[in-house]
Amino acid sequence: MAELRWTFKQEDHEGRPAAPARPVEEAERWIRDRLSEGHWLAWVVETGGIIRGHVFLCQVERMPDPYSDNTPVGYVTNFYVTPSQRNKGAGSVLLGALKQHARSAGFDTLIVWPSERSSPLWQRSGFQLPEELLELPLDT
Repeated sequence: MAELRWTFKQEDHEGRPAAPARPVEEAERWIRDRLSEGHWLAWVVETGGIIRGHVFLCQVERMPDPYSDNTPVGYVTNFYVTPSQRNKGAGSVLLGALKQHARSAGFDTLIVWPSERSSPLWQRSGFQLPEELLELPLDT
């Protein structure tokens, strides 16, 4: 999954240096740690025993509220399918499994920060522009 993450991000950075500035082992550790903690989940699609796509879900807890429940929100990220498997239903299977899990686990909402390129895909999958979300970029 870490190698696919690096491939995914390299596709996003076309025209930049081909060699990653950080080692894939960093992603391997991060993914292994987060999945073992249980707040992150991942779904994969395989062909021939090789992972060809994945999507990740992070449970975001909400504070208790005296007037409504505090069901979690799901942050969806790292949705990627290799070029050879695109337009063959792999992405739909991944998102379908994620959405089914989120519903059965009682999530209130799923959120995603799409790229300009991926926004139509997310909208076709039922995601809508938020009415209440605000963002404050923190310059470092």
